[in-house]
Amino acid sequence: MVARTVAAYHRSGVAGLHIEDQIQTKRCGHLAGKQLVSIETFAQRISAAAQARDRLRSDMLIVARTDALQTHDFEEAIRRLQAAAAAGADVAFLEGITTKEQMKAVCQIMHPIPVLLNMVEHGATPSITPQEAQDLGFRMMIFPFAAIAPAYTAIRDTFLRIKKTGLTGLEKDFTPKKLFSIVGLEEAAAVDAAAGGHMYHQV
Repeated sequence: MVARTVAAYHRSGVAGLHIEDQIQTKRCGHLAGKQLVSIETFAQRISAAAQARDRLRSDMLIVARTDALQTHDFEEAIRRLQAAAAAGADVAFLEGITTKEQMKAVCQIMHPIPVLLNMVEHGATPSITPQEAQDLGFRMMIFPFAAIAPAYTAIRDTFLRIKKTGLTGLEKDFTPKKLFSIVGLEEAAAVDAAAGGHMYHQV
């Protein structure tokens, strides 16, 4: 499954992917009740991904993620990240870090392997800035709630406004044409016109 996934991602132009050590029916790293596969199975997953990438002559980045910090301890998590690096992972990802001391330690121990920080605000991990993360030794940082949370808030507020006033309250310049332009109307019109079509003649 891992090898097929890497091949499919490669064909799609994906730049990188995470391979983790949870069982297949995984849970969010900031929730309890996770179960992990053995360290051997985790290393095999990474190895399968690395071998598939090499066969494809791909430059896809393989990020090894472990949730062992919450199911076991810091030492076990480090053992798993080191095994993953030995199996071909490019980046180490310790999920659910709970202290800045752990942040600094994992970066020092895994050096020169780059370490990724998952910045889930208000979860298990202390909220820090990209500059603080860099100072602690992280080389990559992701913000999984950065788009989801604002979108949820805006959508909820809009529907509450409709319920209360009967109107969305959208800005007057947010027209259908503006929305379609954001998602590529002009580019679609150019493709159509170049092929001799007239579907977008009124754009």
